[in-house]
Amino acid sequence: MAEQHNRTCGRPTRSGHPCKIRISGSDLACGTHSTEEDKAVAEAHRRGWREGYSSGSESSARFSRSRIEQLERRVKELEEQLDATKRVYEIDGHQVVDVGGYAYRWRGSTPLEVGDRVLLPENYVSRMKNDPGPTLGVVSKLGTTYRGPLSDIVRRAPTTSE
Repeated sequence: MAEQHNRTCGRPTRSGHPCKIRISGSDLACGTHSTEEDKAVAEAHRRGWREGYSSGSESSARFSRSRIEQLERRVKELEEQLDATKRVYEIDGHQVVDVGGYAYRWRGSTPLEVGDRVLLPENYVSRMKNDPGPTLGVVSKLGTTYRGPLSDIVRRAPTTSE
């Protein structure tokens, strides 16, 4: 097929000179000089191009989604490996737990488990949000990777049946 951009029909006019009407895309000739076969070929070319473009776009999108999922799984694996190497479960003989994304020390005799309700010490944020006094929290993880100072859990929270 001829070049697709900046071309003229080129078919002979009644005077015998080449037609100078610009054509583009899949067209083989201008509207005046196109035969039914030219129109069918041009339409088949356009349809093939659309289907190929669509198929390529879908394939690319599927590959991209697959690659993103693969990389997210790999990042999660690496984060878990790093977490496992840095996570500590005791500091100075006391259990360390995560409550709401923050690490706390538990000095109680019976170890805490994930899901246990505890009372956390008051801090300036909890005082503004919940009034003075301890705040209720739930143990979300055992251990921590945090290496700074830790606050102590006040006590286990009473269960709702007590």
